[in-house]
Amino acid sequence: MDSNDDSKLHANVSSPTNEITIAHHDRAVWETRETYGPAGFRGLFSNYYVSMCAAFVTLGGLLFGYDQGVVSVILVMPQFLDRFPRVAETAAGAGFWKGLLTAMIELGALIGALNQGYLADLISRKYAIFMGVCVFALGSALQTGSVDYAMLTVARFIGGLGIGMLSMVAPLYISEISPPETRGALLVLEEFSIVLGIVIAFWITYGTQYIYSEWSWRLPFLLQLIPGLVLAAGVFMLPFSPRWLVSKNRDVEALTTLSKLRRLPKDDPRVQQEWIDIRAEVAVQREALQEKHPDLYSSGIPTGFKLEVTQWFDCLRKGCWRRTHVGAGLMFFQQFVGINALIYYSPTLFQTMGLDHSMQLILSGVINITQLLGVTTSIWTMDAIGRRPLLLGGSIVMTISHTIIAILVGKFSSDWSAHRSEGWTSVAFLFIYMFGFGASWGPVPWAMPSEIFPSSLRAKGVALSTCSTWLNNFIIGLITPPLVQNTGYGAYVFFAVFCLLSFVWTYFFVPETSGRTLEQMDHVFKDANSSMDEERRKRAEERIAGESDVRVVA
Repeated sequence: MDSNDDSKLHANVSSPTNEITIAHHDRAVWETRETYGPAGFRGLFSNYYVSMCAAFVTLGGLLFGYDQGVVSVILVMPQFLDRFPRVAETAAGAGFWKGLLTAMIELGALIGALNQGYLADLISRKYAIFMGVCVFALGSALQTGSVDYAMLTVARFIGGLGIGMLSMVAPLYISEISPPETRGALLVLEEFSIVLGIVIAFWITYGTQYIYSEWSWRLPFLLQLIPGLVLAAGVFMLPFSPRWLVSKNRDVEALTTLSKLRRLPKDDPRVQQEWIDIRAEVAVQREALQEKHPDLYSSGIPTGFKLEVTQWFDCLRKGCWRRTHVGAGLMFFQQFVGINALIYYSPTLFQTMGLDHSMQLILSGVINITQLLGVTTSIWTMDAIGRRPLLLGGSIVMTISHTIIAILVGKFSSDWSAHRSEGWTSVAFLFIYMFGFGASWGPVPWAMPSEIFPSSLRAKGVALSTCSTWLNNFIIGLITPPLVQNTGYGAYVFFAVFCLLSFVWTYFFVPETSGRTLEQMDHVFKDANSSMDEERRKRAEERIAGESDVRVVA
């Protein structure tokens, strides 16, 4: 960046009021400063541009959900089993081979998410999205054309790499372009798209099962290329993350992008304030890194490899470990509250109640729609109520639902046909659980990790949190079938305990981030608890504000 260009910019974009308020607290922005617009759902309509950018990026979530939903139905299609008899129920070792096939996508996603922690910093968030789509498209094409089990397994692994890359970087990008008062609602769009993808995939495969050829399962695999190609083509029209631009010393471009995202002139006090906040945060993180690791700077600029390794370990050190704990913990409980257990058992429950195959499939589809309705409510509640209340309330609803289902399964599962009212009561609480999960532990764990990490470690922190999702998803996939098969109602007691633990853990460890800027998270997590940290931040703020000819008001 040319320093002359920077100086010209600072001379021309000073605030009309020459005064901005810097947040040295953890209160919501609407309590202390002028906001960009209404908070929560209403705010989405006050800035269509940033809302459309966020919605477009969530096509990656749609791909993720669609792929998950497609496989659950395709695995039981006779046309699919004729081509891949190794996973048929009657085949020797079918459980292992089917488990390996589904585990490949989770293994690939784990590696893909971890890899994005490096790529998203190196080539930008939006180009990392493009890379993820390319890998996913390759996997989808190979799945469509698979001719044997080995090819399909490799294709699932490659597709998983792409899914992991997209599941990590899309929320990261959304959080960095969103204004604080609507960030929660915009981040909900990621979970909404995931569940919408599951619903779309279910009903597409419900229809294609009546095709009496291999196109019954090849066509659903092929169709997922369409949104992938749309995302790949459109990603180049998206703006860069202004926070990534500042991290690359592209301050002028960051201000231009921020002005475009907020639909306001560059000299608007709110744009100026956010721009100074972002630059001060980056400056503080760089200075702190240099103080913590002086050996990296002994010969000038640190080498890429040493800096990369150091930053990964910094996610686990003082000043960031609480955030890593919260990010990974949210993803852990998202899997261990038992969502997969209920989805796994629901077809069995419907079957033992005497429902025919068609009705079993329809009810399974309605379950996913119920979860989608729950996610929809969080578009309003994520910013209006906050993350903590949603998590705490969701934990209570899910604990009650698991407990009641466990009691009913324990007492009546041996003869549902003679206790149909109790069976339908179990179904009712299954739907209540799905709605409660969709309104709380579905969207919040996807939203919060991308908010809580400092700028220098945000990509890596989100990568570690997303890896927690895939690792725990893999564990749950392994333990749920034998749990349900060998313990019956005990599986639901097991998950009810984890729902209760999620309440306790959230109460003691998860702070509220609603309405806070990304640059306020030091105060939210009380990481900047020393006078040296505060002094460093104030120096950076005053220096950067001085360059723009504005006065800092604490």
